[in-house]
Amino acid sequence: MSSPYERAVQTVQELAAERGQEILLLEDLRERRIGDFPDGTFTEAKQRVFGDFRFSYPNGESNCTAQERAVDVLLAILKDYRGQGIVIGTHGDIMTLMMNYFDDSYGFDFWKSTTMPDIYRLEFDEAALLTVTRMWS
Repeated sequence: MSSPYERAVQTVQELAAERGQEILLLEDLRERRIGDFPDGTFTEAKQRVFGDFRFSYPNGESNCTAQERAVDVLLAILKDYRGQGIVIGTHGDIMTLMMNYFDDSYGFDFWKSTTMPDIYRLEFDEAALLTVTRMWS
């Protein structure tokens, strides 16, 4: 499964090919649009939206809204594919927001520490996040 954005699809494409699997594109795994932020850096804009989950810049999406859409699809995936290994290609903000839903220690500092690309293995029991392991070095 993947965001429809090309870079997310490319991240999971090789593994899908090895396993003879199609990549299911899910619009709600797309990256969050930060919006039109005034003076300042992209990182400062990210810090502001992570500091206030309901805040959004004009033409942007708040953390709250982005998290809700991403977690809805994640919970549906976990239910539909219970007990199976799942690979999801998404984006740094969305991945962080999904993880944050289960554990609020995954916030701005975690997002800032990630690389592009980056790979994390999340283990769930039903809808509870048990472990997170960084696979990318």
